[in-house]
Amino acid sequence: MESDTAVRRIKQIGTLSYVPGDDDGSRDRCGDNGYNGDAKRKPEVSLYLLREGLAASLVSVFILVLWGLVHLSLQQLVIGKPSGDFNAVRARRHLEQITSVGPRPVGSQENEVLTVGYLLEQIEKIRVETAAGPHQLTVDVQRPTGSFSIDFLGGFTSFYDRVTNIAVRLEPKDGAQHLMLANCHFDTVANSPGASDDAVSCAVMLEVLHSLANQSTPLHHGVVFLFNGAEENILQASHGFITQHPWAKQVRAFINLEAAGVGGKEVVFQTGPENPWLVQAYVNAAKHPFASVVGQEVFQSGIIPSDTDFRIYRDFGNIPGIDLAFIENGFIYHTKYDTADRILTDSIQRAGDNILAVLKYLAMSEKLADSSEYRHGNMVFFDLLGVVVVAYPARVGTILNYMVAAATFLYLAKKASLPGNGGGRYVRDLAFATGVAVLSWFVTLLSVLIVALLVTLLGRSMFWYNHFYASICLYGAASTGKMILVHTLAKNLYYGGVRLVELGDLYFDVSLLLWCCSLVWLTQRDLCSAYVPMLMVAFPLATRLLLAKEFKHRGASVKYSVLYLLGLALPYIHFMFLIWVVFEIFTPIMGRSGTEIPPEIVLATLVTLATIFLSSFFLHFIYLVRSTKWILAGLGSVFIVMFLLVSSSVFFPYSDDPDSPRPKRVFLQHTTRTFHNLEGQVESRDSGLWINSFDYTGMQHVTPHIPDINDSVRTHCREDRPFCGYPWYLPVKFLSKKNWYLPAPEVSPSSPLEFSLLSKEETSWGTIKMTFSVKGQEHFTLTKN
Repeated sequence: MESDTAVRRIKQIGTLSYVPGDDDGSRDRCGDNGYNGDAKRKPEVSLYLLREGLAASLVSVFILVLWGLVHLSLQQLVIGKPSGDFNAVRARRHLEQITSVGPRPVGSQENEVLTVGYLLEQIEKIRVETAAGPHQLTVDVQRPTGSFSIDFLGGFTSFYDRVTNIAVRLEPKDGAQHLMLANCHFDTVANSPGASDDAVSCAVMLEVLHSLANQSTPLHHGVVFLFNGAEENILQASHGFITQHPWAKQVRAFINLEAAGVGGKEVVFQTGPENPWLVQAYVNAAKHPFASVVGQEVFQSGIIPSDTDFRIYRDFGNIPGIDLAFIENGFIYHTKYDTADRILTDSIQRAGDNILAVLKYLAMSEKLADSSEYRHGNMVFFDLLGVVVVAYPARVGTILNYMVAAATFLYLAKKASLPGNGGGRYVRDLAFATGVAVLSWFVTLLSVLIVALLVTLLGRSMFWYNHFYASICLYGAASTGKMILVHTLAKNLYYGGVRLVELGDLYFDVSLLLWCCSLVWLTQRDLCSAYVPMLMVAFPLATRLLLAKEFKHRGASVKYSVLYLLGLALPYIHFMFLIWVVFEIFTPIMGRSGTEIPPEIVLATLVTLATIFLSSFFLHFIYLVRSTKWILAGLGSVFIVMFLLVSSSVFFPYSDDPDSPRPKRVFLQHTTRTFHNLEGQVESRDSGLWINSFDYTGMQHVTPHIPDINDSVRTHCREDRPFCGYPWYLPVKFLSKKNWYLPAPEVSPSSPLEFSLLSKEETSWGTIKMTFSVKGQEHFTLTKN
């Protein structure tokens, strides 16, 4: 008798015959194992096949339950009762006081006087209150001047003059040789009160300082709390501290508190470089862990157009650290909606509990004193629903990954060597089925991208910005339907005479093989994120081996199907959490990524990739059901309805709903431009409102309300002028090439700008050196092309 793993093609002679089901009626039992065989030949065994409705229900319930658990874990900000060491109510009062002055751009009175004054007042209260304790507290207000080059946004050189740092040193009264650094910034962009970015972090740090200073047991090492006042100007104050402050030489490691969203959980999204002991410290100490090495490797790849003070401490201070950030609700990041009332007290509590515990752990650790001894190596780390963090050295991960891969190849090799698979039959079948699976990916991705292109051409781009699940219904239905259609055609047209149970078994092996290949590839590239495919191989393989007897004797029974899905639960729930993180970060980013990146293509690709990854071990079920016609009809109906709704402008991208705003970002500058030639003479002069859209839709939704802003005032790049002739604050013209320039009266600053050429000389190496004199207001920016 041939092995159950052999895929047999049998000439169709008779018709399908069925044995009446003897179970609960939820599925069919197939007397001939699901193939059109010789009518005279008695089938060897009688196996169950899934009914279409039941298969769809099982998979749908599985996905929805796991998705619900992911969201439940995200809403559970604090696990258990707070220890009482960190007072979130007091931290909230600090937050409200700091944000009450409004936006705090660098150089403004709100930033340099009011906020600095409040912070110094609170720090002095802590110093007086704890003067009799075992610690001493020293405050230093630093105003550094300097410059540095950075490759962020294409690269530029940043010069700063007398920016503000408030450095607070907490140490035992007999002093400390080694220091731990905690960093936040209290400045903001010009249009935001910056509650989450980054006032809440400074409020948390004030309360952590209060708690540590009041400890009865002295710390082994010192802690520097750096309240820096110039981060939004592209990381200037942190550079001033780490390169110029005398305490910087004693800093051995740091924690940086940041935000790319508003509220929620703060996530560890990068650590190092190397120094695995820092990750281990977080794992051991954090009360409410939330961390992922996947986020670290994605962020450090440069895909996300953002950066933090972490880079400065790493590159200019050569010290390792931990970078944490709030990532939820990035739609209102850097907007007027980033207010204190949107940050839950529980969110402050969990951040404070974590930062306090980790800082205390590190300040008492012997490893901080000689961190270089523990420098080498990386860590694999990830949390499971925020309950527990799993962490192990990367070298252990490499061994584990190769063990799982070896077990997988051994499993496949054993199948290939079974009787009945001679002549490489199983290998050929596996190779062909793998080709079908990969082909289905490309066909699915191409089809969904065509839909995204149609949506873009119809002028409905970003319809999902305020209606995220509409994109799931449109692109998710399209990608799922296309995947099922391709495999249904393969099953009916190519595998017409093959046992369906054997096909289900074969396509499970295909999914296993593809995930295993990705596991080996990522491991060879020394990526810690390889733990994801490791989980997606190890658990399904173990489940399959445990259920092998059940599947062999009964096929796709109710018991088998339920246990199979339960075996996938852990890797799938973690993978769905990673999918949530991807969409939570990238969906808002599309609202500020410029006019050149088509957001429909990006989001459609992300939805399709998520569908492909999630469907991998569900291919198994496509071949274990009698038919997929009703599933395809349902998905097709959802797609058609959603496409018609999107096409008819039902979904508007933006919203001013106070509870869930989705603002459109527009950068508007009232400017007077004066162009000089190389001799310093004025060539031309004009004034206007220079308007940049931060997203792909441009002025499409603005023109109906402000008709003067239309395509007739679109700008064109003057290649012979620096930055196309427009006052770019940052070198991002490659991201936003669609601009509008509306004529307007001249700008009348209180201190008019004076600009003159003082000298001009040719250097010995053939360049021209020019010296200028510039006078103006307290805020101005000099840029050069």
